Amino acid sequence: MTPSVTPTRLLRFANGRATGEADDVLAAEEPLEIRVEGRSIAVVMRTPGHDLELAAGFLLTEGVIKSAKDLFDITTCVAGRGNAVDVALARPGAVDLEKLTRHVFTSSSCGICSQTSIDAVLRVRKPLADRVRIEPHTLLALPAALAERQTTFHTTGGLHACALFDRAGKLLALREDVGRHNALDKLIGWALLEKRTPLRGHIVLLSGRASFEMMQKSHAAGIPVVAAISAPSSLAVEFARASDQTLAGFVRGGSMNVYAGAQRIVPRVTKRSSSPRKA
Repeated sequence: MTPSVTPTRLLRFANGRATGEADDVLAAEEPLEIRVEGRSIAVVMRTPGHDLELAAGFLLTEGVIKSAKDLFDITTCVAGRGNAVDVALARPGAVDLEKLTRHVFTSSSCGICSQTSIDAVLRVRKPLADRVRIEPHTLLALPAALAERQTTFHTTGGLHACALFDRAGKLLALREDVGRHNALDKLIGWALLEKRTPLRGHIVLLSGRASFEMMQKSHAAGIPVVAAISAPSSLAVEFARASDQTLAGFVRGGSMNVYAGAQRIVPRVTKRSSSPRKA
């Protein structure tokens, strides 16, 4: 049994009647404490697995670090069940650890209104100037590629997934978690530790809806194109337009809605063969 799933017993019902007990598996959910230089800055509820990536991605998308150069080491604390990760920084003095301890940093809670929140994020990181072009059929093919690789979801039916693709639609990495934000942080953390960030010219596909936080995290990683199988929120659309990101929602069944950055989605141009005119 992998750590991402937990066995359980259940009582099945059909047509209003109990049909008997059965074995099942659930998506595991446990707390993970993220520490920086030994100080606890956050506790997230996540599916165990890829914890170092989760911590790295969390620190990047929450603005604690800006690149892989800011990391010195990430270790799993072995005490107890190992549900803690400690991050050592390359320059500890560059981060106000007291401030992080007093106030768990959350970019999405930086203001009292939508525009204040957007402005606060874009003061830290500017809108993306990424000229990548994606063909519509490339985006429309992504959900099938995601579904084919969602192994734990097929077992439990209870996980979100985020997948990273290149501009041609090649799947580079996929991460699953009970929390959609965690799944994205794990994916971004993988790219960070692989020294691939910022992710210019890349696409991220979300198995659920696109919220402000998901757009903000993608923006922090430099991802210009965000596609979601479900709907976007109103603030996600506002942020995408302000941050110069492409946002497509309801990407499924051969159709999609593009809410921002449509200039990056360019249909394939088919050259017509010319024939000499008849006199």
